[in-house]
Amino acid sequence: MDSHYRFMASASPDDLFRRVLDTMDENQARWYVAQEAITRGRGGISALEQLTGFSHTTIIKGIHELNSKRSLRVEKIRRPGAGRPRLEEVDSELDIALQSILEETTAGDPMSALRWTSKSTTRIADELTRQGHPMSQPTVYRRLQKLGYSLQSNLKTKEGSAPPERDAQFRYINQQVRSFQSRGYPVLSVDTKKKERLGDFKNAGRTWRPKGKPIMVNMYDYPDLGDGPAIPYGVYDLRRNHGFVNVGMDHDTAEFAIESLRRWWRLVGKRQYAEAKGWLICADGGGSNGSRNRAWKWYLQRLVKDLGKPATVCHYPPGTSKWNKIEHRLFSFISSTWKGQPLVSYETVVNLIGNTTTKTGLKVKAALDHSQYSLGVKVTDEKMRQIKINPHRLHPKWNYTISP
Repeated sequence: MDSHYRFMASASPDDLFRRVLDTMDENQARWYVAQEAITRGRGGISALEQLTGFSHTTIIKGIHELNSKRSLRVEKIRRPGAGRPRLEEVDSELDIALQSILEETTAGDPMSALRWTSKSTTRIADELTRQGHPMSQPTVYRRLQKLGYSLQSNLKTKEGSAPPERDAQFRYINQQVRSFQSRGYPVLSVDTKKKERLGDFKNAGRTWRPKGKPIMVNMYDYPDLGDGPAIPYGVYDLRRNHGFVNVGMDHDTAEFAIESLRRWWRLVGKRQYAEAKGWLICADGGGSNGSRNRAWKWYLQRLVKDLGKPATVCHYPPGTSKWNKIEHRLFSFISSTWKGQPLVSYETVVNLIGNTTTKTGLKVKAALDHSQYSLGVKVTDEKMRQIKINPHRLHPKWNYTISP
């Protein structure tokens, strides 16, 4: 009895449905499946075909019987084992052929007929039929389940080769963060959020709307149907749990990234950290604020000179951007705020970002940047020599301080 309840607790709804179905006779099963197809609505018949192996005709027949005004007619029930035998009982080589196709495509055999196609149950059924094992798509689906196969998505587990200095860099960043925060200096996590296209485009997620009245958007995401890009560059203050997002309208360049920091200081930081004698910036290793980006250092030098405060920069190692605090403390909540909302204008983007809050006290300020930023700005060796940069002893390519 205990094992029965454990099964009931762990079984999926489909497993429970099939378990009940197995207890019914031929007529009851047909009506049970038909009723479930009606309940599921659009696509219900196809879903039940795959789940039960019942044919389309059988399910339609059950629906007609349920919808008839007269009482359900109990047909003669065939004795166990009667009726047409299943294909796998007649064709002993069917499962061997099916597994052969799956093993070939899984192993990447270039000679496999399905190597470069979507390995749907319909395509597998067509290939088996071509090989002399005629069968339908629902039969393939049923046999795959019997053989222990299921539909699965990719699983991210392979991290690849990581730089051996990665752990040391993370420890160093944590030390710098604690040091700057203990002195009351700003610690900023910066990055560019995914570029968004403005217009009546579908935005992932769902939002509450009157029933049957979804927001209508374009059928296709053609760029010429939109109004231009929105480029949110974020500055997240770890100590105060506050974010600032500068929404660009042109290009994501190093000059744009530094201008976003300048705007953060002018609109937010100046009031909070006027007495601070320095600041720490934690940035990804690539992009507009990359460790190898000369323009990033050149424009940062100009900002440091204007503010009169040295800036210490610590870059995250390659391939570790997900550990950047701004990703899960700011950007994730912005995405939750505007989920299901078409980003039809710059005003919409700025307002949605500015209204992002959390129960832990996150507050966000957003501003629109109308400036134009040129691509391909070259910083010469002569300009690089003018930068007053002090590389740190540990991983100088990732850690440095730029002074006025």
